[in-house]
Amino acid sequence: MGAIYLLRHGQASFGGDNYDQLSPNGHAQARVLGQALKARGVIPDAAISGTMQRHLDTASGCLTELGAVLSVRQHAGVNEFDHENVIRVAEPRYADKLAMMTDFAASGDPRRAFQSFFKGAVERWVGGEHAAEYAEPWTAFKQRCVAALNDVVAATAPKGTTLVFTSGGFISVVCAHLLGLSDTQAFAINWTLANAGITKLVTGRDGLHLVSINEHAHLEGATPALLTYR
Repeated sequence: MGAIYLLRHGQASFGGDNYDQLSPNGHAQARVLGQALKARGVIPDAAISGTMQRHLDTASGCLTELGAVLSVRQHAGVNEFDHENVIRVAEPRYADKLAMMTDFAASGDPRRAFQSFFKGAVERWVGGEHAAEYAEPWTAFKQRCVAALNDVVAATAPKGTTLVFTSGGFISVVCAHLLGLSDTQAFAINWTLANAGITKLVTGRDGLHLVSINEHAHLEGATPALLTYR
């Protein structure tokens, strides 16, 4: 059987000028991810990454620790949805990031305030009643993810191993697709995914199977800061 590892990127830079870059903690998570894959004997034949910087940097740190010399193929199909567009549609004032951060800072717990707002914004997007307002409607995002999954499967040798550096949205859609879950259930998965977590699929004559979701034991233990979700 072939194996496909869906690897969520390390922690990005929430609150920074450029969200799409790893935080110092995110770089550490990428290295620990590589160490964890090496410890379990993973020897990849192929590596695929989204085109976002947080994907590419996670791939670089992970593959260096894994000791894998591979050319990373970029595939925009495994990119995350445009969370900034989802935010702006839900609250047009938040096109101004300073206004957004000021509002959340006033709550006393910016991360919790953002998470509460963002959850509602995503539910509005997934609901589909306002699809025309979004750059990429939820249904289009799902179709894009499933098409990219098919590309990944096609690129995986019958007994090969492919690493895919991606985001929580893509992983959630893939899991929901393989398990036959609803759209709401897909994002119930998304909220629980750890940065630099591991989700494993296997391919065989009888099709594609999900065998694990969100493995993150490698992020627990001596350095609690390594276990993050946003």
